[in-house]
Amino acid sequence: MFSALRTRFGSGRRRPGRTLRPVLAAGIGILLISCTATAPIHKESPRLAAPTHGSASGRVYVTNQQDNTLSVIDAGTYKVVATVPAGVAPEGVAVTKDGRRVYIANSGSARVSVLDTGNNKIVKTVKVGKSPTGVGLSPDGTSLYVTNGSSNNVSVIDTRTNRVTATIPVGKSPVNVAFSPDGGTAYVANSGSGNLSVINTSTRRVTRKLSAGRSPVGVAITPDGKSAYVADEVAAHVLVVGTRSGKATAVPVGEGPFDTAVGPDGRFAYSAVLGPGNVSVIDIGNHRVSATIALGPPGTDPFNLEVTNEAIYVTNQGAGTLTVIDPHSHDVVATVTLGDSPYGVAVS
Repeated sequence: MFSALRTRFGSGRRRPGRTLRPVLAAGIGILLISCTATAPIHKESPRLAAPTHGSASGRVYVTNQQDNTLSVIDAGTYKVVATVPAGVAPEGVAVTKDGRRVYIANSGSARVSVLDTGNNKIVKTVKVGKSPTGVGLSPDGTSLYVTNGSSNNVSVIDTRTNRVTATIPVGKSPVNVAFSPDGGTAYVANSGSGNLSVINTSTRRVTRKLSAGRSPVGVAITPDGKSAYVADEVAAHVLVVGTRSGKATAVPVGEGPFDTAVGPDGRFAYSAVLGPGNVSVIDIGNHRVSATIALGPPGTDPFNLEVTNEAIYVTNQGAGTLTVIDPHSHDVVATVTLGDSPYGVAVS
């Protein structure tokens, strides 16, 4: 049911389609705690702001890969309000704009689960390819693109019928997908072939391939659609790839960047960096790191992130937590204890 373990940087961290990880060394001092409906909020060190509650509204959804669950977090209080069975080895997650449906890629069962947020129940499962990892909703919300890591293709699900309407061959071991602002193009990061597959969403065909390092995993597109920010997990940099020219500029961030996101205002890009356990803030204007946000010691494993106007959310796979960061001050404001191996994150 699961593919073989692959060790990265000597740690054997879980990654798309891999589900084993050795126990963290005692010296790290991080206790993994199973989340409940009232999971604690951990305040940060005195130099960082730590309010008792946030200003955001809505819900934050985080998949716990080893628990086979989804944590539902109140974005205003940072409290876990529900823990929901999600499927086998849940990874990528996406929520519709109206907040009524959540889509969860279950890498261990070749299924996408559809959650009704009104009652936090799975209302449908959709069969896709092998080892589904990343999910991305088109800007108009009508299509969900699912990267199938062991099938080397993308499943397209019509969100109105929850049926697969197309299967698009891409590169080897696709991990994540992002869309151009107008929704006309989808970009798929292929970790096994070192490139981005560029898909015309009208014809549902790959029109180009853009070189993107040795093992691209995370991809995010700037609001103007001109650049793709790509995390190369076996390098120590994020690549800024011109979506038209294909020219790539490397931005050093530290060992093991896994995910990238671009802020809504287009000023900054963010990368979750596994090795040092931090988030790098990249100034889009000059392609340089302008700040580094420490989340914990090596072994914290910041994995995936989501950026809104109100907060930056980062899943820490090794620590079993979600970090909440103020997007304006770049201060850590809270750390929420979740389940075993938090992976994907989405915000309504």
